[in-house]
Amino acid sequence: MPELIVEASDLRKNFDSNAVLRGVSFELAKGETLVVMGGSGAGKTVLLRLVAGLIRPDGGRLTVFGRSIENLTEEALLPLRRRMGYVFQSAALFDSLSVHDNVAYPLREHTSLGEAEIDERVVRNLSVVGLSSEVLPLLPSELSGGMRKRVGIARALSVEPEMLLFDEPTAGLDPTNSKLVADLMLDLRGGVCDTAMVVTHDLELARTVADRVAVLIAGQFAALGPADEVLSGHNPAVQAFLAGGAAPSGTPQPGAGRGKQGQGMRGSRW
Repeated sequence: MPELIVEASDLRKNFDSNAVLRGVSFELAKGETLVVMGGSGAGKTVLLRLVAGLIRPDGGRLTVFGRSIENLTEEALLPLRRRMGYVFQSAALFDSLSVHDNVAYPLREHTSLGEAEIDERVVRNLSVVGLSSEVLPLLPSELSGGMRKRVGIARALSVEPEMLLFDEPTAGLDPTNSKLVADLMLDLRGGVCDTAMVVTHDLELARTVADRVAVLIAGQFAALGPADEVLSGHNPAVQAFLAGGAAPSGTPQPGAGRGKQGQGMRGSRW
């Protein structure tokens, strides 16, 4: 049996009186990409942030790398966070830092590497995402949206993670850049990092990168299974979501449980 990287059982999360997650259970195995789909406000990013230990569940069990994390202190979470890379929806680059310093930031914060080795790793990781050393001195404002996404991925790779967490990696990109990012995510599985959890509303991205797909509607999974089965199946709630319509009567409505989910981050200290 493959090693389980994440195990979640009956996860619940409320913001004020809004129940955002209402009992979510799943597993993520080593070497697998799990894509979580759902409408805006469905709780996708909340679920990803729970896995990263950035917020805590109000109920349920959550195990990451074999350790229960629901009640861990920030100090105890740090070694686990160093084993994962988080790619934020907005890339969350530091506006006042160059590309080089953005990618180098986790290495300076979390390792004892010398500057020469940091420089070497920054250039290598930018190369992995298809960017040359010419971008090193540029500020985020001088980059296109697609380039900012790739710099964010390069930064997430800096600590050589065992798992990558992607929050809407193609949001705001045109179709060409969306395909470039999707292809890059596939390439990363070839040896750089073979395990990923992706939250998205992008159907084409899901079809490209997912081994399994979960569809989150009103804080619960309406479906969870192999990508082809879920995306091409006959679950009425899932098909209504994919078609952009309302869920059938008696099923949870996408977007229910919208709350103060804390999704925006500008300049991540991850």
